[in-house]
Amino acid sequence: MNSSMCSPPPRTIVLVGLMGAGKSSIGRRLAQTLGLPFYDADAEIESAAGATIEEIFARDGEAVFRNGERRVIARLLDGPIHILATGGGAFMDPTTRALICARAISVWLRGDLDLLLARVSRRNNRPLLKAGDPRAVLSKLMEERHPIYAEADIVVDTIDGPPDATLEKVLAALKQYFVTHRAGLAS
Repeated sequence: MNSSMCSPPPRTIVLVGLMGAGKSSIGRRLAQTLGLPFYDADAEIESAAGATIEEIFARDGEAVFRNGERRVIARLLDGPIHILATGGGAFMDPTTRALICARAISVWLRGDLDLLLARVSRRNNRPLLKAGDPRAVLSKLMEERHPIYAEADIVVDTIDGPPDATLEKVLAALKQYFVTHRAGLAS
């Protein structure tokens, strides 16, 4: 693997994007490559709540889940530099998005509809996809969320192939970002 980025980043790197984009998979690999801790916001939320995301959605509703998500992400961003994979809706929350923009470098893992659909159909634990036809739901989410995800610092198209291929694209995009923004990140 071409680890063209040897030194740790100056801020936490937060992966955003729709379900199935590979945020957790790429996040783990990115953390290992950069020698940083990895956190999955969804796993941290489940640990804090003592329940699965699906259970939280069913029992308390999406608003309660998003409130807990906001608190967990804020706590994680207060910690040392790491790699953070967020849930698909996290960056949609204006407060969470502002916090990520202020304290981290955001990377949108963008995938096309067919790729995301193929990936999410492998598991049956996506509460938002249980509300109807998964293709229609994902398509609607893309319409609503892509303009907001586009506010991320970096955009990387995830591909249907080995995760290391997408990881290399993320590393190259980060390296370019750091070269371009070096002065501003030091402050």
